[in-house]
Amino acid sequence: MSRWNGKRAEFEASGAKINVAILGAGNIAHTMADTLTQMAETPMYSSWIHPYAVAARSLDRAQAFADQWHLDKAYGSYEELAEDPNVDLVYIATPHSLHAEHAILCMKAGKNVLVEKSFTANTEQARQTLDVAKETGMLCTEAIWTRYMPSRKLINEVIDSGEIGEVKSASANLCYPVWKVPRMTDPACAGGALLDVGVYPLNFLDMAIGANHGRTVERIATSMVPYETGVDAQNSTTLYYNDGTMGVASSSMLVSSDRGGYIWGTEGYLEVTNINNPEAIDIYDNDHKPVRSIAVPPQLTGYEYEVADAANALLDGKIECEAMPHADTIRIMELMDQIRGEWGLKFPFEA
Repeated sequence: MSRWNGKRAEFEASGAKINVAILGAGNIAHTMADTLTQMAETPMYSSWIHPYAVAARSLDRAQAFADQWHLDKAYGSYEELAEDPNVDLVYIATPHSLHAEHAILCMKAGKNVLVEKSFTANTEQARQTLDVAKETGMLCTEAIWTRYMPSRKLINEVIDSGEIGEVKSASANLCYPVWKVPRMTDPACAGGALLDVGVYPLNFLDMAIGANHGRTVERIATSMVPYETGVDAQNSTTLYYNDGTMGVASSSMLVSSDRGGYIWGTEGYLEVTNINNPEAIDIYDNDHKPVRSIAVPPQLTGYEYEVADAANALLDGKIECEAMPHADTIRIMELMDQIRGEWGLKFPFEA
């Protein structure tokens, strides 16, 4: 058991801090390090969140990372980090294909984990990982930041209020030209647009019109264009829900897009600027005239919400976060498995 799991009163009385470690030292790990550094300098978080350690596949790389971000510890192996008794929460920042292995390693060593999206490469790995969370009592939550952001509540308040009428359809897209990043095109790393950027449109639909609003997906229609390595370069999926509502999710690793989220109702519609990190929420009537615009609260990087939620959950002795419970993670993983199944796309380790 980690030092502070279920020990909020003891933690608060001690004046201690939650020590957060980063497993992996790639680009997204630097974004988390930047987040933790800013949290440590912000009154809202500085009294209880501490950037503590990093682990990479070589000590030199880990030490350079730790020096850059002024972390206390650097480890040249993931096992060494997992064995550090002072680590409370580990952010898993390795490729999708390794998330399950590394999350399980940490949980079995008594460490709570915040696992970068996509949670794992497939549903089987996700279930194995979450089973270990149950067995060990460790917190295990998916770090898909849009689930934790205040913008999620703002969007759902508009939908639930009836301001745009009865929602009947929605769409979301996210495209970045990231095909030059080696892991993105590597089947062994569970590469492709779907698991890296496509997971965001699917989560947007799930939060805005899907299971979070009581709907279930009855059938899908999907297609993709393969990259030369066999992974999906770009794709589009239409979700048909049990009440006739329809959602369309599109993603690509070849081009840029407007990253827009659109929710259409019988009395108007809602537009979200940048579903990957919402910047504005605009409401229009049926004549396409602007009704009002909702400002999204200022933030550090946007990652701070998932870190704070995970830290609060472990202090309360929970193994999942309310913003992204295990059931939601499994549902999205099952949907992506179904989509890849329609394409006939399997990763080498699934053969």
